[in-house]
Amino acid sequence: MRRTVSFRAAERAPHQERQPEPLRTEFGFELPRGYVDDSGTVHRTGVMRLATARDELVPLRDDRVRENSAYLSVVLISRVVTRIGTVEDIHPGVIEDLFASDLAFLQDFYRRINAEGHTRAAVTCPSCQEEFAVDLAGGRLGES
Repeated sequence: MRRTVSFRAAERAPHQERQPEPLRTEFGFELPRGYVDDSGTVHRTGVMRLATARDELVPLRDDRVRENSAYLSVVLISRVVTRIGTVEDIHPGVIEDLFASDLAFLQDFYRRINAEGHTRAAVTCPSCQEEFAVDLAGGRLGES
């Protein structure tokens, strides 16, 4: 006796494995203050891609990095940020012109997506001590 199983029944099979999520290589962000371009326009949203080994090695050959090791993060961030607002030509000069708080944000964002694989941070409410996660990539404070 041959038994047939409908496609819909096979779809509902509890033992069926889930497909893993595709690798996410780009992450949107919102700068705390924003990049001010030459015309005075403030750009706050942007995109950072995952770093490659080359992204971390090439800056080590840069003369500016050899003279001042602190410049490493400027060159590295400029390699992985693909857009800030409408500005798509991201180079070390653009990163140099960021406010210090925005550079610190991007350095932490880089670490999170490349070392931890996500943009979430665990936080604790100072009033009620409730623990929860926030996504550093988007939204203004107080927005959901």
